[in-house]
Amino acid sequence: MAKYENDVKQLLTLIGGKENIQAVSHCMTRMRFVLVDPKKADEKAIEEIPSVKGTFTQAGQYQVIIGNDVSVFYNEFTSYAGIEGVSKDAAKAAAKTNQNLAQKIMGALGEIFAPLIPALICGGLILGFRNVIGEINFFNNGKQSLADLYPFWQGTYDFLWLIGEAVFHLLPVGIVWSITKKMGTTQILGIILGLTLVSPQLLNGFSVADTPASEIPVWDFGFAQVDMIGYQGQVIAAMMAGFVLVYLEKFFKKHCPEVVSMIVVPFCSLVPAVIIAHTVVGPIGWKIGDAIASVVYGGLMSDFGWLFAGVFGLLYAPVVMTGLHHMTNAIDTQLVNTYDGTILWPMIALSNIAQGSSVLAMSILQKKNERAQQVNIPACISCYLGVTEPALFGVNLKYVFPLICGMIGSAIAAMISVGSGVMALSIGVGGLPGIISIKPEFYVQFLIAMAVAIVVPFTLTFIVGSRKLSAKERGTAKSESKTEVKAEKIETEQIETENTETEKGVKAILSGKVIPIEEVDDNVFSQKIMGDGVAIEPTDTTVVAPSDAEVAIVMADTGHACGLTLGNGMELLIHVGIDTVDMGGDGFELLVSQGDKVSAGTPLIRFDPEKIRAAGHPTTTMLIVTGEGSAKNIKMKAGMTAEAAKTTVISFE
Repeated sequence: MAKYENDVKQLLTLIGGKENIQAVSHCMTRMRFVLVDPKKADEKAIEEIPSVKGTFTQAGQYQVIIGNDVSVFYNEFTSYAGIEGVSKDAAKAAAKTNQNLAQKIMGALGEIFAPLIPALICGGLILGFRNVIGEINFFNNGKQSLADLYPFWQGTYDFLWLIGEAVFHLLPVGIVWSITKKMGTTQILGIILGLTLVSPQLLNGFSVADTPASEIPVWDFGFAQVDMIGYQGQVIAAMMAGFVLVYLEKFFKKHCPEVVSMIVVPFCSLVPAVIIAHTVVGPIGWKIGDAIASVVYGGLMSDFGWLFAGVFGLLYAPVVMTGLHHMTNAIDTQLVNTYDGTILWPMIALSNIAQGSSVLAMSILQKKNERAQQVNIPACISCYLGVTEPALFGVNLKYVFPLICGMIGSAIAAMISVGSGVMALSIGVGGLPGIISIKPEFYVQFLIAMAVAIVVPFTLTFIVGSRKLSAKERGTAKSESKTEVKAEKIETEQIETENTETEKGVKAILSGKVIPIEEVDDNVFSQKIMGDGVAIEPTDTTVVAPSDAEVAIVMADTGHACGLTLGNGMELLIHVGIDTVDMGGDGFELLVSQGDKVSAGTPLIRFDPEKIRAAGHPTTTMLIVTGEGSAKNIKMKAGMTAEAAKTTVISFE
C-alpha cells in the first residue's frame, strides 16, 4: 500500500476529479494545481485530509500544502490519477487561462515594469529635484530660480539631466529589454531595437509637436518616405515593437535549421522589427496620441468643459501609464498661444498630487512594512514633485485600489479647477510645486482644488486600505506576544552572541539580519503552516548546514530548497527566496544530494541574489522546523544580525 494512498484518493475526488485538473506540478512544500473550474474544489474538506496542512489560491494556481514529503505525495497522486505532471513554467502558463483579460493585462504590465521600477524611482527623484532648483522661481519677485542665481546649482541642474534623460527619454530601451527578458528571447537584440527608437539621428519625440511637418526629416527610398521620428518616453510604441521582435525571433528559431540559426535568426528578427517599428508601430502610436489630443482640446473648449475635466482627471493617470500623456504638451502649447494660458496643465498637476496622496496613505498604512516603504516613500516624494511613474507602477497599480482612489480625487479636483476657470501661464512644474505655474489671480481656486486632490484620495485610500490590506501587507503580522518579547531579545542579543559557541541549538544558515517568520512575505511561511522558524535577509550567497545532519530531501531540478534531519530527529526545511521555484533553477547551485551526511558549516546551496531580484523575487531565506523530534523547549531567536554557522537562531533542550 502506498504511503498516501487514502489521502491521494480523497484529494482527487475533492478537487473535482481528473477532468477538473488542467495541469499539476509541485515545489518544495506544495502541490500546484491549475483547475478547469476552481469552484469545484471543496477547500474545507481538502484541508481535513490528514497530510494536507492548508490551501490557498495564487496567480491562478490552487496550491495544496503538503510539506517536506510533497515529492512522494506528488508521485503517488499523478500515478493514481493517471495524469502527467508538468513543469513549473507550464503550470504557470496554464494558470493564466484562469485569469480574465484585465488580470492578464495587469499581470503583463506588472512583469514588464517590475524590473524598471528602481530606475523609475531614481529618475523621478532626480527630475523632482531638478524642478525645485531650476524651474521654480523663488527669487526676485518670481523671476529667478536657484539655478539662475548660482553657478553651482546651474551646474547641478544640467548634470542631473544626464540621468533624467537616460531614465525617461530612453525608457523604450528598458521596456523592450524587459519584454525580451520576460519572453525568454535574446535580450541584446531588444536593447538594440530600443536604441533605434531613441537614436540621436532621429527627431526627438518630445520636439515633434513644435516642429512643422515640412521640417521633419525623412528617409527617402525613392518610392516611399518614412519620417525620422524618435519615440522618446513612449510606452505603447516600445511595447508593440518589443513584441514584434519577440514573435519574429520565436518564429525564425522554430523554422530555421540549427546550423545557420546563429546568423539567420538575429538578422531576420531584428531588421524587420526595426522596419515595422518605424513604419507601422510608431505612426499608429502617434495617431492614437493625435486622436486623444483632439478629444482633449474639443472637450475643454465646449460648454461641458467641467464634465470633460472630470473625465480627464479620472483617466489621466492611466494615460500616463501608456506614455501617451506626452501628447498633451501639444495641446498645452496651443492653448497658451491662443488664450494666453492653459486650463489643461493645472489638471495634470492635480492628478500628480492625487496619485501622490494615495501613495502617502499607503505609506502610513504600511509604516511597519520595511520592504513596501522602500518603494512608497521615494514614490510619494517624486509624485508630489510632478513625476508619477514610480508611484503608478511601483505602488498604485500593484494594489489597484490606490490608483482608483487617486483617480476619483483627481476627477473632483479637476472639475473644481476647470469650473472656476483656473489657468496656468505655461507648461511648468507638476505636483505640489505646480502652483508656481498658475496665474496669480487663480491661486485661491487652485489651492482649494489642491486640498481636494490631497484629502479625497488620502481618505479613500486609507479607508479602503484599512479593510483590504492584510496584516502581512501592512507589516503588522507579528503577534502581540512576539512584539512584547522582541525588546527582550534585542536586550539579550549580546549575551546570546557571546554564548553561541556553547549554546545547544541550530546555527544561522546565512549571514544577515534575522527576522521573525511572521514578517515573511509569503502566507505559507508567515502563518507557520509548515511550522515555526526564522528568516534571514542574507548578506552572503552560500547556504550552510546549521548543524550536523543528514540531507533528507532536495529540490534537484530547481536547487532552491532542501530538508535536513538532525541527530535528535528534528526536521528542518531551508527555502531560499520567495516563489523562487518559478526560476527553474536559474541562479541556484545545489551542492549536496539526498542522503548526504553534513556537519555544521557545510555548504548546501549557492545562489545568485541579483538573478533572484531580477526575476522579481525577494532573497529572504527561511529556516523552518517541520518536525520537533525529541527536542524540547524550542525557541526562535530574531532581531539580531547573525553570522553563518556561528550565531544560534533556534535553541532547544
